[in-house]
Amino acid sequence: MNFTLTMSFLGAAILLTLLPGPDILFVMAQSISQDKKAGIATALGLCSGLIVHITAATLGVSAIIYQSALAFAVVKYTGAAYLLYLAWQSFKEKEAGFTIRQNEPLKYPSLYKKGIVMNLLNPKVSLFFLALLPQFVDKSIGHIPLQMFLLGILFLVQAFAIFAAVSVFSEKLGYVLLGNSFIAKRMNMIKGFILGIIGI
Repeated sequence: MNFTLTMSFLGAAILLTLLPGPDILFVMAQSISQDKKAGIATALGLCSGLIVHITAATLGVSAIIYQSALAFAVVKYTGAAYLLYLAWQSFKEKEAGFTIRQNEPLKYPSLYKKGIVMNLLNPKVSLFFLALLPQFVDKSIGHIPLQMFLLGILFLVQAFAIFAAVSVFSEKLGYVLLGNSFIAKRMNMIKGFILGIIGI
């Protein structure tokens, strides 16, 4: 794999994982309302669900690549356009803040299962991987399916590491991100900026 592309992907993956969204907010909510183990159990479920999306994206895009170089280019630029669309949506919602809803305490196995279901039932995750992974594939070195799968696993590992850290420090992070109205109201703009840069 191309080292520069891989490091670029890792940087983008870390930024995207840190963006406030349903997954990270649910991890925070469980950690704040219960304990860090509840957040980690949720994170394990979410990351288990990612394996399905990564495999689907790898097999789907790989099949297209083997058929046509033009088709690969279409997938790649369509993916970039989708990322820019997500950025535009974030800018449209720039004034919306983020809230954490208190849920009834759930046992760790239930949280793990809920994490899997949340992830699998979110079609945006599949679209996101279809959009993101091809941007960091080096077609010149071949082994496209392996490259995409390894990038997906790298995304999964860093996502779990970040979710686990968020679980441990969620109380402080929650107060900083959600207790400060100035930051909360600008989270969508930050998200839009990051998605736009990656799309470009």
